[in-house]
Amino acid sequence: MFKSFSVILISDHGSVRSLRMSSRLLVPLSGALLSLLIFGAWGGWQAWRGEARDRHVQALEHQLAMIQDRHRDQLGKLRVRMDADRKQMAVYVRNIGMMQARLDALGSQLVEVASLDASEFNFDLKPSIGGSRVQTINVDPDTINDALDRLDSRISHMDIQLAAIDYLLERKRVEQAAKPHAWPTEGGWISSPYGMRIDPFNGGWEMHRGIDIANRFGAPVLAASRGIVTFAGKMKGFGNMIDIDHGYGYMTRYGHMSSIAVHPGDEVTDDQLIGRVGSKGRSTGPHLHYEVHRYGRALNPANYLPRG
Repeated sequence: MFKSFSVILISDHGSVRSLRMSSRLLVPLSGALLSLLIFGAWGGWQAWRGEARDRHVQALEHQLAMIQDRHRDQLGKLRVRMDADRKQMAVYVRNIGMMQARLDALGSQLVEVASLDASEFNFDLKPSIGGSRVQTINVDPDTINDALDRLDSRISHMDIQLAAIDYLLERKRVEQAAKPHAWPTEGGWISSPYGMRIDPFNGGWEMHRGIDIANRFGAPVLAASRGIVTFAGKMKGFGNMIDIDHGYGYMTRYGHMSSIAVHPGDEVTDDQLIGRVGSKGRSTGPHLHYEVHRYGRALNPANYLPRG
């Protein structure tokens, strides 16, 4: 085997140099060079991988920063919206309180105007929220939901009360409509009032349970209120007579008529023609005998005539 090797180096200028190397140094030197090349290649590859990783990390950091900026922007908008919603909810709560107060006031006025029993219809409940400055009110969704639930319960309770009031008012309207209120004939004047009087036939004192309205013979006799005719015919002492049941205990009686225009069971309305003024029965001249009864008790008809 070769004991040594010579490496001849020739420059561009023509000079020649030789390098002698022992064969015993060639193997380790070759191994060292090979290792150097391998480590160099590995280091270059690691450096390339590091740069690629750094670029990837930088891209991720840039993407993360963009996402964070977008989230911060969305969070800022969300906070602004939440502040606006919170203020709006505060306004809702205040309006709910004002609505409750208004409903209570209207309910109380309704009870007072309708002349109902205030102990049965109590609308005096405090509103849920007070105050006039919205910025001092801090509410959350639970608060507004609780307020809405209370208002819903309050409205449901008031619906029941208002339904009862409406029923009572309707009864009052019907009762008011049933109450005799019209002048029971066309024209005329009161010739004999309600109460004790001297009997024109025997000169003794007697109780006159109605009023006499003097009028021309044949003048129209009109229903004092709407109702149902319960009697229409001849009655001793009253001649031709009509009884009308108006409901709610009210009944009116019309006597001494010359003719009758209705029959038992007929439904009549205010100012409807039911007969004609006459002098039938125990009478001294043409007039209408008019009575008002409530639950069977005779009342003064003058109290149920129109004013003026």
